[in-house]
Amino acid sequence: MEHMKFETPDITAGNVEKIAALFPNCVTEMLDEEHSTADKKVYKKAVNFDMLRQMLSGEVVEGDEAYEFTWVGKKASIVEANRPIRKTLRPCPEESVDWDTTENLYIEGDNLEVLKLLQESYLGKVKLIYIDPPYNTGSDFIYRDDFKVDADEYDEQLGVYDEEENRLFKNTDSNGRFHSDWCSMMYSRLMLARNLLADNGILFVSIGQDEIENAIKMCDEIYGAENSIGNISRLMKSGGAKGRFFSPNIEYILVYSKDINSAGEFREPLSDDIVNKLYTAVEKDGIRKGERYRPFGLYQSSLDARPNQRYYIECPDGELVIPPGNTMPEEQADGAMVRPLDTDGCWRWSQERYLEEKKKGNIAFKESKGVLINSDGNPAKWNIYTKIWLSDRQDEGMVPVDFIGKWENRLATKELSEIGIPFDFAKPTELIKYLISLVENTKDAIILDFFSGSATTAHAVMRFNAEKGGHRKFIMVQFPEKTDENSEAHKKGYRNICEIGKERIRRAGAKIKAENPLTTQDLDVGFRVFKVDDTNMEDVYYSAGEYTQEMLTGMESNIKPDRCDLDLLFGCLLDWGLPLSLPYHSETVDGCTVHTYAPGDAELGVRDALIACFDSNVPESVIKGIARRNPLRAVFRDSSFASSPEKINVEEIFAMLAPDTKVRVI
Repeated sequence: MEHMKFETPDITAGNVEKIAALFPNCVTEMLDEEHSTADKKVYKKAVNFDMLRQMLSGEVVEGDEAYEFTWVGKKASIVEANRPIRKTLRPCPEESVDWDTTENLYIEGDNLEVLKLLQESYLGKVKLIYIDPPYNTGSDFIYRDDFKVDADEYDEQLGVYDEEENRLFKNTDSNGRFHSDWCSMMYSRLMLARNLLADNGILFVSIGQDEIENAIKMCDEIYGAENSIGNISRLMKSGGAKGRFFSPNIEYILVYSKDINSAGEFREPLSDDIVNKLYTAVEKDGIRKGERYRPFGLYQSSLDARPNQRYYIECPDGELVIPPGNTMPEEQADGAMVRPLDTDGCWRWSQERYLEEKKKGNIAFKESKGVLINSDGNPAKWNIYTKIWLSDRQDEGMVPVDFIGKWENRLATKELSEIGIPFDFAKPTELIKYLISLVENTKDAIILDFFSGSATTAHAVMRFNAEKGGHRKFIMVQFPEKTDENSEAHKKGYRNICEIGKERIRRAGAKIKAENPLTTQDLDVGFRVFKVDDTNMEDVYYSAGEYTQEMLTGMESNIKPDRCDLDLLFGCLLDWGLPLSLPYHSETVDGCTVHTYAPGDAELGVRDALIACFDSNVPESVIKGIARRNPLRAVFRDSSFASSPEKINVEEIFAMLAPDTKVRVI
């Protein structure tokens, strides 16, 4: 029970909490001298103003990068994460499956750019993120970010040389640069990923031994150490000959929440194996006939004196039993203890509670010698159990342990071979399904994997939906890394990893539906493919002030000639912050193509999310037709109107017919 404070709020502490909510990596701890004593040190939250200035700056802030978990390139990685880009996602219906109806996405491109492009459309909307980033083996990364530094530049920033250009220490793998590129690559991506997580969202990061310490430190900074849920150890394989001293058979999964207070509880579903192992069929004449229960010992050892939990219980044959101990119930008088009970055992419940539960049928007697004693002080032939009913615990599940000893990687090899997909080092879908099952309320969740590899996460989501129901959506992001020319995948025609991932989803989806035709008719096994590309707009669009009127007159369009209406439509969605997975349709109106995205329902009062027309010289009849539909948003090309007066006329039409519609041009 909380006490009344009888004091005004600490405004400074409140401001620090607000900064912590926005920038967890900018809050640290410092000694609270006012409340500390010689015997006890008290710490309080404080703002790291250097880091805060960096978070609010578009350039690298000058200053030494000293030890507080830092590395050469850290500030630059923050700048890179916050730097805007002029890119877009181009739709590829020809490579997609069920383009018109699916709500799943597959995006090809550098995940740093993709995460930036998704910031508006999916801000705070992703319930679960799982990533299996590349482990740091010392090799060059395919992610060649702007903040990477070469060896000479690294040495210069770190101060490896003295004023006379003499090397101060040896630059070994353990010295820093070996880890710096990897840390910079991950830090910026984890920052952007946090923005996409819902308040009750969960992040899972698979990581190996080489970088687990750095990964934990990064996640503690970005997500807040208080939001760490735990670290899972996972058995990758059994045995092996690799490693100098130990064969590395374990990897780790870091688990973080966006907000620990909103994360909910983790519960492991009761599998058939657990049920068969732990739960017993009820007696034929039991009160809950047809049920199953798990016996749980009523006796417990105790270090405390609990006289009200020490009494005789009569067994089916009349034997009186009690937990072992030095003190018998008759030695108690008016609650006063004749001798201490610190060596006595007791029942879990008081006698009143025991009688209530027995009446409900929640007590089981089993013959089991050597645990309890009878009234003669000899070992009793009975033990007594409470009943934990399966129906009561099925939905609650069990608290998971932090070690996963099943679903080794070899299962993934088998899964892929069954659908003819050549790929090494994938994760088993059972592992991803298990992680999804731990998180509460994912039935309609968006699940993101921005190191998707062979698209194991997409495969797992489809299987989980098929087996458990629900309509979880996936977003897969993968850089189109080229396959090795000597690899089996390359020989089979897969030129990059994205081709492998997309084909896996196609084959896995078809297999799931073929195996369960009656229950998977409405299962979404499709995906919309998008590819990162340069902006749809010509340079003049961003710097029109640098061009003269004569130069502008000679230009046919401010849109690149290879871009179509679909490119422009989805480019507008990103800019306006609309999801990329909603339905849309196109129609011809008075010779113009009109696109309606996320159509509404006039009878229900639901407005169209967006209507677009990218034709030139759009007639007034089309403008009025769009305005009368009163969409939330409308967009046209600048060239849709022959003159400024016509553009003004459009504004007047919408002001009169749809004053709440936001109208823009490109």
